[in-house]
Amino acid sequence: MREYLVVCLVAALVTYLTTPVVRMLAMRFKVVAAVRDRDVHVIPTPRGGGVAMYAGVAAAVLVASRLPALQRTFEDSQTYAVLVAGGLICLLGVLDDRFGIDALTKLTGQIACAGVMVLLGVQFLFVFLPFADIGTLSLGDAGVPLTILVTVLVVNALNFIDGLDGLAAGVSAISALALFAYSYNLGLVGYDDTASAPALITAILAGACLGFLPHNFSPARIFMGDSGSMMVGLMLSAAAVSATGRVDTQSFDSAASVLPLALPLLVPLAVLFIPFTDLVLAVVRRTRKGQSPFSPDKMHLHHRLLTIGHSHRRAVLIMYFWAALLSFGVIALSITGGTLEVLVVVSTLLVIGVLAVLSPRARRAERTAIEVAESESTARRSVRSRRWRRRPAPATRVVPAPGAAGAPGPAARTPDTRTPDTTGVRR
Repeated sequence: MREYLVVCLVAALVTYLTTPVVRMLAMRFKVVAAVRDRDVHVIPTPRGGGVAMYAGVAAAVLVASRLPALQRTFEDSQTYAVLVAGGLICLLGVLDDRFGIDALTKLTGQIACAGVMVLLGVQFLFVFLPFADIGTLSLGDAGVPLTILVTVLVVNALNFIDGLDGLAAGVSAISALALFAYSYNLGLVGYDDTASAPALITAILAGACLGFLPHNFSPARIFMGDSGSMMVGLMLSAAAVSATGRVDTQSFDSAASVLPLALPLLVPLAVLFIPFTDLVLAVVRRTRKGQSPFSPDKMHLHHRLLTIGHSHRRAVLIMYFWAALLSFGVIALSITGGTLEVLVVVSTLLVIGVLAVLSPRARRAERTAIEVAESESTARRSVRSRRWRRRPAPATRVVPAPGAAGAPGPAARTPDTRTPDTTGVRR
């Protein structure tokens, strides 16, 4: 465990220290996300944070390769496969961040990067189908297209949820930590050969995401961009494939102490439930409108949270809560065998999550009722005021001032024009 903590901290520290440098370069070379109608940010923001995250990943892999306790992990090529394919898809994302790549070209590049990862050793070998008594299937060459398909889906799912400050980085960190818990527990019960690679990959990825998050949380100073979201998606898919698709679950000694047979199929779905749900809803919504599945809109899950009244940060924290509840809830159920205590805790948190999502609607309904009451009161006062103004004023008698024309009272004085009487005056 100490070695995994060391590589996680290395990835976090290198990513954290490298991000300001990448931000400065992004501004210099104008790798900046302009403000669009569908965007939430209101000022142009540099992107390309995936480059700093990849630097953290590469540094952590280098340190891990020097730790004696992790040497077994490098006996196969899975870790190096993720490093190479992650570098290629990060480069593809940088080109898209700077120049803008059309959807078809970007999809082709994603398939090519996933193909490189498969060629270097990461692919589904087994799949357990818990119905019709099929059991575990050995995929052989069929695992190649399945792995590529899953990788491309996860890459685009992470790209779709990268719409609010800190959302993709936080959800990815939670998903990586959940897969790490799954893989580490798998190693503790005797499947260390299978679990060592995904445990290392997820520990490094969690560190890179956590190191980037302080720069990316609202208000973000830099976005991870496609270079980050696609690299994170590829690493998550690689960890999920390595942890769940390379072991025959029917060889487990005790499903209750490790995992029920169906959980290797359910764990990746639970860990990536939020991104996958957003992806499926977006594809269905846009296809029904006759639009391309890659055409942008403002109807993602995080946009809906903003619409019903959540603030930017609150919407992100709610998405964190649901990602953690679903992923760690399934992991806890798998490890404990579904004890009553775990079921009660998960159910309680589920209710809390629903209330947290719906709380703005209740507050908004209360505010609306208050506003309606105030509006009606104002309208009634306005009507009374208008009625009062329309009343005829009482007639008043105007009495002219004394001395005015036509006014009763003493006559007005007139100047005396008589000549003076001088009869009795001595000369």
